[in-house]
Amino acid sequence: MPVPRRIRSAVVALAILLAAACGTPASPPAAEPALVLAAAEAPTAGAWGVMEIGGRPVDLGVPPTADPAEPAPLLVLLHGFGSDPARVDAQLGLREEAAARGVLYAVPEGTLGADGRRFWNASDACCGRDRSGVDDSAYLALVIRTLAATYAVDPARVAVVGYSNGGFMAYRTACDHADLVSVVVSLAGAMPADDDACRPSRPVTVVQAHGTDDAVIAAGGGRREGHAYPSAPESAEAWARFDGCAAGPAVAPSSRDLWTTSPGAETTVTAWSGCAPGARVELWSIAGAGHAPEPSGGFADAVLDAVTGVG
Repeated sequence: MPVPRRIRSAVVALAILLAAACGTPASPPAAEPALVLAAAEAPTAGAWGVMEIGGRPVDLGVPPTADPAEPAPLLVLLHGFGSDPARVDAQLGLREEAAARGVLYAVPEGTLGADGRRFWNASDACCGRDRSGVDDSAYLALVIRTLAATYAVDPARVAVVGYSNGGFMAYRTACDHADLVSVVVSLAGAMPADDDACRPSRPVTVVQAHGTDDAVIAAGGGRREGHAYPSAPESAEAWARFDGCAAGPAVAPSSRDLWTTSPGAETTVTAWSGCAPGARVELWSIAGAGHAPEPSGGFADAVLDAVTGVG
């Protein structure tokens, strides 16, 4: 059973006091977040619990089939601006499908800003304002490394899935840590406007999913907090270049039912071929969808297909 958060906090506070008494620095440099983890906090197979990594809680679901001898895929889910792990977990409905497919499912928490809302310091294009001092890229790399050290994780199937601000952050994580991340699914997010801000060290499979009627982060690109962000097609095209895909993508007829508000197969899939081995790039254009997530069961299936390499 996971240790209650109030008890963990007391344990961490005591550890800091003891460290100070011994002349040891109470906190590490900001660029290298501390790992705060008691072995008893790591959920076991089939359990749901909370681990504390780098001083932040990470909600974690371990699939019933978890086996130290069989590396499993890892899905890290990032919430939107002003949201939290519980809300994005409920909004996207990925947890049950992840467990059914034997995927380790982690939902970390962003930083609480001065305005009382949680955020990811993804890029100038989204939610930067007074948040430049938070290195969420290093933090999420720590989360991935910690989970890989605690559980058997398949390094070829490590996915970061993000919604809105979390979608921007998913891209940032892959740009900075392609050695750790093999799949990105960005829902209603976008890449930085400047390609030079992204230099992945290896190919990454990317899915850009976007509602055609999104008025918050427009599928056609725009400006947010005074900074430009690219369109959904431009975000996918950037990764097609990074992954060495063929110049011309293929657009399939609407073939996926991913949203509850549009009857039938409302989603058009644009796919790039000829990418580096093991990588692919897709753009899911969800006709009639706005910014708020309203996914159908087909959305969870499609996302987990991308995470596990199906299709």
